Amino acid sequence: MRLKTVISFILISTIIFAQQKPSQNWIDQKYSMFIHFGLYSVYGGVYEGEPVKRGYSEQIQSFAGIFSDWYGNTATSFNPSSWNPNEIVALAKNAGMKSIVFTSKHHDGFCMYHSKYTNFNIVDATPYGKDLMKELADACKRGGIDFGVYYSLIDWHYPHGYPISSHNADPLTDEHYQFNLKQVEEIMTNYGDISEIWFDMGSLTPTQSKGLYDLVNRLQPNCMISGRLGNDYVDFAVMADNEYPEYKMGIPWQTAASMFDETWGYRSWQERGDVNTKVEEKISSLIKVISRGGNFLLNIGPRGNGSVVEYEKEVLLEIGKWVQQNSEAIYSTNANPFNSSVKWGDITSTSNAIYAFITNKPESNKINLEGFTGNINSVSLLSNSKHIPFTQNREALEINISDISEDVLVPVVKISFDNGYSIQPETIVTDKALNSSNAMPVFGHSSLNYYAGYKSLIGYDWVINTTKRSVTPEISFTESEIGRNVKLQIDNIGHSFILEPTKKETVRLSKNSTKWGNTYRKPGRGVFGFVEEEGVVVVDLDAADSRWSKVNDFQFGQVHSESIIERQSVILLQEIESTHNQTAAAKIRGGNAMYILLNGKYITAHFSP
Repeated sequence: MRLKTVISFILISTIIFAQQKPSQNWIDQKYSMFIHFGLYSVYGGVYEGEPVKRGYSEQIQSFAGIFSDWYGNTATSFNPSSWNPNEIVALAKNAGMKSIVFTSKHHDGFCMYHSKYTNFNIVDATPYGKDLMKELADACKRGGIDFGVYYSLIDWHYPHGYPISSHNADPLTDEHYQFNLKQVEEIMTNYGDISEIWFDMGSLTPTQSKGLYDLVNRLQPNCMISGRLGNDYVDFAVMADNEYPEYKMGIPWQTAASMFDETWGYRSWQERGDVNTKVEEKISSLIKVISRGGNFLLNIGPRGNGSVVEYEKEVLLEIGKWVQQNSEAIYSTNANPFNSSVKWGDITSTSNAIYAFITNKPESNKINLEGFTGNINSVSLLSNSKHIPFTQNREALEINISDISEDVLVPVVKISFDNGYSIQPETIVTDKALNSSNAMPVFGHSSLNYYAGYKSLIGYDWVINTTKRSVTPEISFTESEIGRNVKLQIDNIGHSFILEPTKKETVRLSKNSTKWGNTYRKPGRGVFGFVEEEGVVVVDLDAADSRWSKVNDFQFGQVHSESIIERQSVILLQEIESTHNQTAAAKIRGGNAMYILLNGKYITAHFSP
């Protein structure tokens, strides 16, 4: 009898979850509300009678060049009398959202709560005179919805902070770091249970990231900590603004999305467009996120008087109607269990059901699903439980969706199984040696700061066939990996250990079998995390738009220095010729981060190498 065995090899880095985390409640929520509300909301994206069209409206102090004292005086007229926290909570719940994340303090340093460490806050500096964040936290508790906070790690008002920069990823002085610790402590202490804290911007040292992580974890052990704290001291990864990964991740993660890509804070002159078009856009975004296993955080930006923009309210309520009809396919579900995507839409799953979101209806009115085994009990339209005709054979499932009305907004088809189902592996490894070449990589998302986020490799999966009743793996690794913590999982049974050698072997290349050719360079796009050559097997160095240039002074085994503009990167290309397929060890050392491809295939990426 041949048995399929699933082996997972997880590379453990500095990402360390506390005992209570990751929170299953947080993972199961899937859909939450983000609120950007602050002193900037008074401006509505307008300064001195003119729309400020550069940058986000919540950063109008920076992009409009408003003097700090003039901006600070705005607080004397900030009176959000139309703010109604109970209505905000009701809106979130009717929209199908499971929590609210509120901006306690944005980059301008103005606190929407009563901070004892600065009088630049809504209680001491405004005619409103009340702790607005406390009002919302209490309303969330009454309404049975989780409450989370956003906290900017930079502060344009704090005297010991860095001045306004073009990028906001500034380092923290020690004085500023201590100030942040005090404010985070009062937030974690005075506002009840906090479901998540959403740190943003700044470039922290590993010690600073760890200090804030440990503080939050000590005061609120169940509070999930966002990836923008940096240096992998996180409980969930956060993608770049309005970014949707095209790959599944093996860690908890979230995409934060604004109603309009151009701004998060209220913008009075924003061109809003058709409500139905926006509803379809955001439902599509929600599906894309949850089908890849993430959580979706959708933002609203109230006016300066505290009222919700009617357009945004209408969009949320319409999304809520769709979510209510299809909630079973959203909350507490898992990502698409298949190793590949489908052309007609996206998929979520549970142990006994597969949910098909049809976002691209085929002209044939038929959708196909293959690569699984299981006895199907029924196929139905989730919104009304109406049964849908289907045919199933050993190869595939075919579902006829011709009877689904064109008026149904993103129909969701539920495929129910009697006793669960099994996904057929894309590849069954027959080699005796398991390595990166025959593995299914497991990806995460790491970041040094907002601008240096990247697809990180966190492990490998293999499926093997064996007649043996037990497997005793032997792990080979290089000297540089001695002492690393790893987790080996065989058929869901985990083993954690530290890599220590029991014997040593020298691997030598065949004589004259490899040739190391020229080295080329070109400027990278952005700081880190994007290489356009990924997926390109052969790079055309002579293309008309090529920016490649030959590096003439490169020497193996010696340090090579590159002149790089601040907050930019450089890409190096090394030509390697081999007479046959073989394994070669190369030691690569870099600056503060590296992203490595081989023939266009992702090998690894990490910072502080």
